[in-house]
Amino acid sequence: MPLPPPATGTEHRWPCAQCGAQLRFAPGQTELVCDHCGHVQTIPQAGDRRRARALHEHDLAAGLRDDLPVSAMQDVRTTTCTSCGAQIEFRAATHATQCPFCASPVALDSGSHRLVKPQALVPFALTQAQARAALITWLGNRWFAPSTLLEYARKGRAMDGIYVPFWTFDAATQSDYSGQRGEHYYETEMVRVTVNGRSQMQPRQVRKTRWYAASGHVARDFDDVLVMGSASLPARLGNELTPWDLSALVPYDPDFLAGFTAEGYTVALTEADAAAKAQMATVIERDVRRDIGGDEQRVHSVDTRFSDETFKHILLPVWMAAYKYNGKSFRFLVNGQTGEVQGERPWSAWKIAFAVLLVALLALGAVYLNDPANLGLPRPDWMN
Repeated sequence: MPLPPPATGTEHRWPCAQCGAQLRFAPGQTELVCDHCGHVQTIPQAGDRRRARALHEHDLAAGLRDDLPVSAMQDVRTTTCTSCGAQIEFRAATHATQCPFCASPVALDSGSHRLVKPQALVPFALTQAQARAALITWLGNRWFAPSTLLEYARKGRAMDGIYVPFWTFDAATQSDYSGQRGEHYYETEMVRVTVNGRSQMQPRQVRKTRWYAASGHVARDFDDVLVMGSASLPARLGNELTPWDLSALVPYDPDFLAGFTAEGYTVALTEADAAAKAQMATVIERDVRRDIGGDEQRVHSVDTRFSDETFKHILLPVWMAAYKYNGKSFRFLVNGQTGEVQGERPWSAWKIAFAVLLVALLALGAVYLNDPANLGLPRPDWMN
């Protein structure tokens, strides 16, 4: 069954039943809490029937044709960061004075965008304090980072909890291939070598390869191939926040976003589909090489047919810290589910210079100590 269509322009608010202040989602729990009076409100659990309905996959062909049902779309109020291009969603009274992705100032607007509705999300499991502790540990292990970075994290500067958009893709594949299988063998050859200043012939085992034509068929079903839907984050950082446990996905419920920010996807479905197929192609080639066998393989061609192609739009939790150093923005990401940390970091020029100087001093010291004359011993002839 399709999801019910959202009301255009609807804004979600989470007023506390006791004092009227705004509630926020408590990471690692299924509750909304009020920071003002401490009231706790449980997020309703809808059961397996709703979960199965919410996690229904969309047909990929329909999505690529922009022919999804109205119920699969929603209007989202966003603001665009002019520095990094992030599409930041704002809900209810949520506002920001700087972009959580690059630390640049942003001005809120009332722009609305028609986007594919998220079908599921992984709720935050780590609190901000736990995310900061993971970041401090990560920075502490990077000696060449400026000391001010570690101070920045330790001082308790607020981190931003962001739900980052991702696409997942499923497909059944059938692939025909052609190539070659290489099998190693060894032959003995006589080679000329110099031993104790004299030239002589010695036998040597030389590895060679016999190549045989190979062709065949491999099949593989792909489930939840993950592609980041954010172009505002460096792909390396976002893609290396793995692993994600997608078995923890729950049906999309705006209550999980209370107190957090969500980014609207900036990677189009067509672009994400191409990235997913590139990931699949890498796996299929490994399957082909395994099927060819032998000691080496040459893959000449792979013809893959796709069927049962579907996709989902999901949100994954990331704690972010953006730090400006020497006029440049550097971002740090903490997986809000596992605590995995990735980040861009500047290098401390004086720490690098100190390390270079230390290495040079150690090298000079080694030379000094290796000279017997410096230890009051006679120098051998070869050192004169």
